Amino acid sequence: MDNYRHEYKYLLNGVTSTIQQIRAAGLLLPDPHADETGGYTVRSLYFDDFADTCLRENRNGTDPRSKFRIRYYNNDLSTLRLEKKSKCRGMTSKESCPLTPEECTLLIQGQLPATEDPVKLRLFTQLQLRCLSPKVIVTYRRNPYIYPVGNVRVTFDRELTASSETSRFLTGDYRCRPVLATGQSLLEVKWDAIMPSHIKEVLSLEQLQWTAFSKYSMCRIYQL
Repeated sequence: MDNYRHEYKYLLNGVTSTIQQIRAAGLLLPDPHADETGGYTVRSLYFDDFADTCLRENRNGTDPRSKFRIRYYNNDLSTLRLEKKSKCRGMTSKESCPLTPEECTLLIQGQLPATEDPVKLRLFTQLQLRCLSPKVIVTYRRNPYIYPVGNVRVTFDRELTASSETSRFLTGDYRCRPVLATGQSLLEVKWDAIMPSHIKEVLSLEQLQWTAFSKYSMCRIYQL
């Protein structure tokens, strides 16, 4: 499928997470967007309709399905993006566009920003037609690694928190609740057509337990 990627997730305890990150750091390249600590903070605002259709589809494993979120990194509003993430036959794709803080505020308020950009217009219109509104803020710390062959991306997400104070999304200042246990992390492995065999072997992926863990779904459960 064009523009679709494989995506596998593994929930790791503290010891396994440390071992896997050491292996990844020795084999893969650091993401150029990572800071001096080797990672960055991801803050996302997820949308759903009044019937929580996206949440129900996620829990039921509906295929195909899609969901919308607005995301920015390291408290930097210049990185704001609206994203539509779709899943079909176990693979994922993402369509996105940059946002200004003003456009983001209007979308949070349920208004449609004026635009002549065709991608923005398409995504804005879908948000409106599906009657989607903000539901939860999902925040976590990510340590990312990349490998050019196969367009492989390996990430370790930790310190996952949830908040229902969606109106304060752009401020970064809101009450939140931890979702993962201390030391736990979520390993995500993504690639295009082919996963290099040596990466699979070094990370011992076949020995790990695959999970359908959804940050959105879990944060809806634990949000304040």
